[in-house]
Amino acid sequence: MKAIVISRLGGPEVLEIQDAPEPLPVPGQELVRVQAGGLNFADVLTACGGYPGTPKPPLIAGREFCGVRVRDGQRVMGYMQWSAFAERIVTRPELLWPVPAAWSDEEGAAFPVNYFTAYFAYWKAGLLDPGKSDRTRVLIHAVAGGVGTAAVQIGKLLGVEMYGTSSSEEKLQRVKDLGLQHGINYKQRDYEEAIKDLTHGEGVDAVFEMLGGEHTNKSVRCLRDFGRVIVYGSATGEKAQLDTRLLYAKGASVHGLWLTYLSANRNLMNEAWKQLAAWAAQGRLRPVIGHVLPMERAREAYKLLSEGKNFGKVVLKIAM
Repeated sequence: MKAIVISRLGGPEVLEIQDAPEPLPVPGQELVRVQAGGLNFADVLTACGGYPGTPKPPLIAGREFCGVRVRDGQRVMGYMQWSAFAERIVTRPELLWPVPAAWSDEEGAAFPVNYFTAYFAYWKAGLLDPGKSDRTRVLIHAVAGGVGTAAVQIGKLLGVEMYGTSSSEEKLQRVKDLGLQHGINYKQRDYEEAIKDLTHGEGVDAVFEMLGGEHTNKSVRCLRDFGRVIVYGSATGEKAQLDTRLLYAKGASVHGLWLTYLSANRNLMNEAWKQLAAWAAQGRLRPVIGHVLPMERAREAYKLLSEGKNFGKVVLKIAM
């Protein structure tokens, strides 16, 4: 079978289409014929050696997919730690979910990582109760990306007032069409100052932070009293800078969110899926896809993501 293989550590140039051994499921595993794979920033970090717990190369890339479960022919979408970008994979059954009938394979591949991450960000921030979210403010970094667009859709359902950062007015306008109220072009304006102005000096209740470096401190300074920064990534590649003295005056806090860890908690994942599935069935959630490329153009797809040129999700077609 064909697979996208990380041949060595590095940038997109290390990705190769190679023949790989057919996977053989053992008891307790499911065999899936993969149709499409969703690309995440974690995949970019995996290729360059920056994602914790990943085996040394060579290894098959990818952690998010949509395909057909061989046992019963059901269309499924799923999540795993690596090896998703192959024509056939074996995976844990508890991390497979049925694809809504009206969705394409590409939409199924764009769902698990983005929407579970966004859901858990609101959960960590204590904002999942719509009755408590009214007039609550959230700042979403990289709001035009995969997790960002998912967070906007969920925030709209919860009645949250949302502020989002992105690199262009065009991207911000497209996210406003999804429900974002306040867009901040960080190339034109410092977002910390923008938050002060837009909230009349009060700040926001939560920040969804995946940039790292100086942005962790800046995000804390964007909070109002008892606010929370939810950290789920480090897109800058820089170690987060956190001056804990910033937390004292506001009673603020910083929370970590790692889907790799949370996905092992079956009860937590089931509760999240119950709500996400209900929203999806009502037509109130649907993945936003910016690019769909064949697996032969995986290097181009990784480059789009690493350079921040994507809007919504980048998806790879895996089926030949």
